[in-house]
Amino acid sequence: MWYQKRITLPACSRGFHLITRSITDSLPELKTIKTGLLHIFIMHTSASLTINENADPDVLEDMESSLNRIAPEDFPYVHTCEGPDDMPAHVKSSLMGASVTVPIQSGRLVLGTWQGIYLCEHRNHASSRHLTLTIHGETL
Repeated sequence: MWYQKRITLPACSRGFHLITRSITDSLPELKTIKTGLLHIFIMHTSASLTINENADPDVLEDMESSLNRIAPEDFPYVHTCEGPDDMPAHVKSSLMGASVTVPIQSGRLVLGTWQGIYLCEHRNHASSRHLTLTIHGETL
């Protein structure tokens, strides 16, 4: 069985935002899957997705700080027409990735105890973000 849906997340501030609940709430079909996969794809080049710890907010602050060291805004980028945060956002997005895949078992996402799905917003003033969610699996 295949199922695909597009959802829109509201604009978020720069940083890491837990979106696990937004995804599961938008997919009632998830409960019908015995064994399968959920593929989540972000349709943007200045934001990304990741799975990381959802217990200690210090992890998210450290992730943001680390990425800012890797792709600083004061680097002499050539592509600057969309503002100083745009090209670093493209670099961060490529490093983090545009998609994540999560196993499904007995109608639930198979995530570790402390894992959550995050929208990584790399722009200072972003717009809403569009995700394509694709389920492939065997129904209950």
